[in-house]
Amino acid sequence: MAAARPVVSVYGADGSATAEQINLPAVFKAPIRTDVVQFVHSNIAKNARQPYAVAGNAGEQTSAESWGTGRAVARIPRVRGGGTSRSGAAAFGNMCRGGRMFNPNKTWRNWHRRVNVTQRRYATVSAIAATGIPSLAMAKGHVVNNVPEFPLVIDSSAEALKKTKAAVSVLKKVGAIDDVNRVKETRRFRAGRGKMRNRRRVQKRGPLVVYKNDDGIVQAMRNIPGVTLLPVDQLNLLKLAPGGHVGRFTIYTSEAFKALDNVYSSANKKGFSMPRPILANADLQRILQADEIKAALKPRRSATKRSTVKKNPLKNIKTMLKLNPYAAVQKRAAFNKAAKNAAEKAAKAKK
Repeated sequence: MAAARPVVSVYGADGSATAEQINLPAVFKAPIRTDVVQFVHSNIAKNARQPYAVAGNAGEQTSAESWGTGRAVARIPRVRGGGTSRSGAAAFGNMCRGGRMFNPNKTWRNWHRRVNVTQRRYATVSAIAATGIPSLAMAKGHVVNNVPEFPLVIDSSAEALKKTKAAVSVLKKVGAIDDVNRVKETRRFRAGRGKMRNRRRVQKRGPLVVYKNDDGIVQAMRNIPGVTLLPVDQLNLLKLAPGGHVGRFTIYTSEAFKALDNVYSSANKKGFSMPRPILANADLQRILQADEIKAALKPRRSATKRSTVKKNPLKNIKTMLKLNPYAAVQKRAAFNKAAKNAAEKAAKAKK
């Protein structure tokens, strides 16, 4: 786990670790909730849709009229005229050839989905925490065998790069170029009508580069296949977890990495508190086998001493007192009340 390391090394443009080390931001200790990420991602992704609908008069552009009853045919509207195969044919209905469709899409449909701010922040924090775990990046398909450390932090001098050639050189030095080459191999023609709509080719996603200041890094890296660039104060869940799957290979500049603590703080985001896992250690098997837990447990009774008969607490006062210690007070009060009522009844009868 990335959260197990207190500090992260910074790598220079030559691929070697510098003397600088940065404390791991608190955001990397957040629980990774894949269910929250998928829910928020699916709803946010719907907000980029453009409304579409069929024509309002589609399937009803004919002067059809029902023949009524008495002709031994269905009462569906029929096309007027004669001398052609179209005349007399059924029209308008959704079961008719050339007719309208049932329940067509409308442009005033609710295309937008609202997502709670707290949920969005929770999902983004989970996606950021997942970028520090190499196994999740490999499960997503990224080639990170030669990456020296996760999360990968490079020197902030990379933010001043101006040339793509220099940016490619930095990626080679830190072992991230393998993932770019994987993206280049997946570039292919789109299957569908999109080929005619100015989006002929598709490819996989590559590394995500998070920076603090754009001193030329966007211009240097925007042409590298598969590389996405984001400022640290505008991290986008759609880019951090494409398809709703966490673990995208992410490269941070040192300034952006330091800024994560400030970006995700209650001072910067009103009402924000860093989510914490319910269990600090989720390894239940290890917890159950811990000596400290075993010492606190009561020893088991032997099978011979263990009683197999369950006693009814309504009939056995000792069993009831184990379940409800206040039962003794209630029973005594009920007994006193019954005795009082009996005495009053006897005095009334005597009188």
